[in-house]
Parts: sequence; structure tokens; C-alpha cells
Amino acid sequence: MDVDEPAGAPTLNITRTLGVNIPSTSRVSDVMSSFRPTKLFSRDDIKEGKERPHVLSIDFDDPGDLCMTSESDETIQIYNVKEGRHDKSLLSKKYGVKLAKFTHTASSIIYASTKQNDAIRYLATHDNSFIRYFEGHEAAVTSLSLHPGSDNFISCSLDNTVRLWNMGTKQWSAKLLLNNPTLAAWDPSGSSFAIACPASASLLLYDHRKVEKGPFSTFDVLKARGPAEPEVAFRGYTQLEFSNDGKHILLGSRGGGHFLLDAFDGNLKAYLRKPAGGTKRSASGEAEPGTLESSGDCCFSPDGRYVLSGSKKDLLVWDTLSVTGSSKVLEPAYVLEEKREAAVVSYNPRYNMIATADQEVMFWLPDPHA
Repeated sequence: MDVDEPAGAPTLNITRTLGVNIPSTSRVSDVMSSFRPTKLFSRDDIKEGKERPHVLSIDFDDPGDLCMTSESDETIQIYNVKEGRHDKSLLSKKYGVKLAKFTHTASSIIYASTKQNDAIRYLATHDNSFIRYFEGHEAAVTSLSLHPGSDNFISCSLDNTVRLWNMGTKQWSAKLLLNNPTLAAWDPSGSSFAIACPASASLLLYDHRKVEKGPFSTFDVLKARGPAEPEVAFRGYTQLEFSNDGKHILLGSRGGGHFLLDAFDGNLKAYLRKPAGGTKRSASGEAEPGTLESSGDCCFSPDGRYVLSGSKKDLLVWDTLSVTGSSKVLEPAYVLEEKREAAVVSYNPRYNMIATADQEVMFWLPDPHA
């Protein structure tokens, strides 16, 4: 079964080489303040008079060499990071596409459907063919989270289920019935995972080997919300992510700030205040007809020290080592200037390089002269 082939799809005509000005071994703390918008990718295959599509998700492969977006015009775009060029465009007009993720093999990906049914699709990009469908969800998928070291992944859905999958078989390996589970995230060891349930203002933590025994810990977001209004604890979640050092959990919010939680006891470490508020995207699982859903407007840096967030303009950066005081409110350490909205944000796992997007994709690199 082939993905819809673009008939004579034009290239992006990118000729300038992006390059890597800062070695991948540079400490993040040495370059964070010097990141600048460096390479803009603007789709030139959009017909005149047609609205540019919106980027729904961004992901990098394990080596950090490829960047992939899923877009609202039912396409998947793949970019070569080191050469700063567009590599490939894949169409999924029949099923739609969102939440596209690289597997641990860069030539295969998984993504959620937006049309026909709510299956998750496993695609080989080298020959544009489907390897497998993962069927079972009866409503829209809101989150896909790939295990950090194996071919397992978690999906959350508006059908109030969380399902665990092994890519070697089309049948789910475990199913959890929960109230409003919208986001999932693996801890860096892959031994446990967290599920965000905004309707109950809670994060549920499970041992991957003992899922059937229920959560081994439950974090109360309402209790840990800090200075945020109570209603923010019950809706508006945009991201769930563990830091790579395993110490913190980032819970993104559409409200006036994001929540940085202790990964061991769920207590609030800091409320990451957004001075100008968030982006226009709806929270995960809360998109109304005609609106766009967030797939992650904030993320950790690979060293776990910094949190980056998009906003209506500019890229916000918080230093988690900064002292917050009794209020637990942490202001951005850096505001990286950019006139375009950064609705989706991702930090390359191997290189000091960031990708942001709304209707266009921007690559950010440290300025060696800053």
C-alpha cells in the first residue's frame, strides 16, 4: 500500500548550505544565549492564492541528522539538518497525518491519522510503503510517545484509552481505561512512563513492566500548580516530557506559564512564566473544529538544564538552575528574538540546533560571533 505519490512535486530550491557553526560537543550553557534564527524553510510548492499549511509536529531522528514535520495539508516533510536542505515530501491525502515520529530506524516513521479512521500508521520512507497499521482506537489520537531504547510506543486517545504497542505486531500489548488521558511521556530509562489527565488534574506514573498493577504514583497538578489559576490545572496541557537527567517533568500549559515538576514527588520546582502568554494553538485533545491542536510548544534542552517555549513571537528560555524564591515563579533567562510565532518547538538530540514552526520551519543555530 503506497503513500499517495506527489505528481511531479517541486523541490524547495534551497541552495544555501546551513552548516554547523558550533561543534556538537559544545556545552549547551555556553551557547544558549547566542541562538539565532538561521535558516527559514518556506514551502514553494503551494499554489498562488492557497493558504500556507500549518506545521502540526516536529521530530528529529536519533542521530539528529534528519528533521521531520507533519503538516495540515496532509504531507510529511523531511529535512537534512547538516546540509540545511529539504530532502523529501510524502503525501497522505487518504488518511491525513499528525504527530509524526521517527522510529529508531530513520527510514521508518509512525504517525496518527486525521481522516477515515483513527489508526496509527507505520511507514517505510525509503519506498513510501506502509509496514503496518495499528488499529484499535475509536477516537482521535492525541499523543504518540516512542520508547527511548526499543520498538515500543504509547498512544493516547479521546476514546479514553492509553495503549501500549510493539512495532512488531499490529495488536496492542496493553490497554488502560482512563478519564481524559491526553499526553504520554517515557522517562529517560524507559522503565516507566507518565500519563497526563487534565480532567482530573493529575499525572499518573506507571512501571512499564507492571502496567496491570496500576500507577505506582499519582501527582496532583492542582496541588502543585503554584501561582497559576485553579482552572489551568484542569485543562490546556500542551506538552509532557521528562528531562534527560530524569530529575524533572515538564508539563506545558496554554496558561500564563509552564509547570516544572520534581520527577520523584511531583512537587512544583518552578512556574515558568510566559510574559506575553502562549501561542494560538489549542491544547492537546481540546481542538475545536477549524482550530489547530498543539503537539508541543515547549521542550527541554538535551542537558535537562533549560526549558524552551514558543510564544506569539520570540523563543523563551528558562534556566532551571536559577533560584526561584518562595513564589516559585521563574522568569525567562533569555528571550531569543524572532518575529514569527513559534507554535511548535523541538531541540535536536545530538547537535546544538533548534527547530521551530508555525506555517514555516525555522532552524536556529548559535551565533559564533555573539
